[in-house]
Amino acid sequence: MDRRPDPALTEPLPGDVRTVSAAQDVLAGRSTRRGLLRLLPFLGPAFIASVAYIDPGNFATNIQGGAQFGYRLVWVVLASNLVAMVVQTLSAKLGIATGRNLAEMCREEFTMPVVWGMWGLSEVVAMATDLAEFVGAAIGFNLLLGIPLLWAALLTGVTTMIILALERRGFRPLEAVITALVGVIAVSYLLETILDRPDWHAIGQSVAHPVLGASDSVLLAVGILGATVMPHVVFLHSALTQRRVTTETDAQARQLFKFEVFDVVIAMTLAGLVNAAMLVMAAATFWAHGLTKIATIEESYRTLAPLLGHASSFVFAISLLASGLSSSAVGTMAGQIIMQGFIRRQISIWVRRLVTMIPAVVVIAIGLDPTRTLVISQVILSFGLPFALIPLVMFTQRRRLMGTLTNARPTTVVAWLVVGMIVALNIYLLYTTFTGG
Repeated sequence: MDRRPDPALTEPLPGDVRTVSAAQDVLAGRSTRRGLLRLLPFLGPAFIASVAYIDPGNFATNIQGGAQFGYRLVWVVLASNLVAMVVQTLSAKLGIATGRNLAEMCREEFTMPVVWGMWGLSEVVAMATDLAEFVGAAIGFNLLLGIPLLWAALLTGVTTMIILALERRGFRPLEAVITALVGVIAVSYLLETILDRPDWHAIGQSVAHPVLGASDSVLLAVGILGATVMPHVVFLHSALTQRRVTTETDAQARQLFKFEVFDVVIAMTLAGLVNAAMLVMAAATFWAHGLTKIATIEESYRTLAPLLGHASSFVFAISLLASGLSSSAVGTMAGQIIMQGFIRRQISIWVRRLVTMIPAVVVIAIGLDPTRTLVISQVILSFGLPFALIPLVMFTQRRRLMGTLTNARPTTVVAWLVVGMIVALNIYLLYTTFTGG
């Protein structure tokens, strides 16, 4: 199979030249790099995708889950992260094998009414995503600077536009900034975990004997799933790998995919540990002290200081801000990919940033509870997941599309089981919601 794409589509931008050249040298066997240094040129796409797995929606659902149910839902966080690894690996593989992203593949394989319907739904999901991320960043500015939430929202808009401007220089500068922000979140929660001294035995019990319990815990479990595996980043990851590094042979494609698997495992493991640390912090700090009614991010910020010291609340606010800014920028990128892929249309990224700010600014201006808004937005996202995951599994099991990177049968079985589990959880949530069960 000839894998050489149109050179006009693959010419690296100034910030990417050295990275692309180093990656191609590794694939061609010309590189003198050894060990982990060979992996470095391929790291990045999964780190951008991982931001969606530690966005402010995760703060809201994990804090509520830990405060209400203690360590019971730790296993849900870890299971969701394993699901995320499977999903993001398939998305990355689709981009490498086909040179197209998931939205473009949907446009090519489905009828136009289906394509337009999926585009409309994906845009709604992307806006729900951005609502959570934007509100979270605004809360971070509000907590750190003490400014009104509305002004914090406007400051968030300006800051994310500055981050998005890096995209003009190529993927590497943007990856560097996003990875640095992920690092800030990870270090913050490492410090929080040291301060809160969790019950490791209880954590082990949750993993060894997983249970859900009451319908409220089911709602939060589905919210955690929706906050962890997110539809927009499934579309985005395939776009991040589709022309990042080009391959000329099937052997190079397989080697490139192996490097991307490492990228996914490293980035998603980091995201999973941060998510678990969020829930553990809430369980060790709030649930352990009988504060099971901690329902908002602001309450958790104010309560951390008397329980763990002022430094803990400051670290928490810093991590929330880094999470909101990075995930909001990534969400805007995903919106662009979704529109271009489904309907071959593009709008200025600045226009998209301004339009997707509107729901968040409205929520803040009319005084809705920001944390409750975050939790509900994550549940909405979980209902959008099947419309991204079902096409992803369908396409990656088709040899005429994937060639040498076609899913092995065990991979396909696991992927369909994951999709089935997500759909079943959503149906159960609807049943318990409407029957009062």
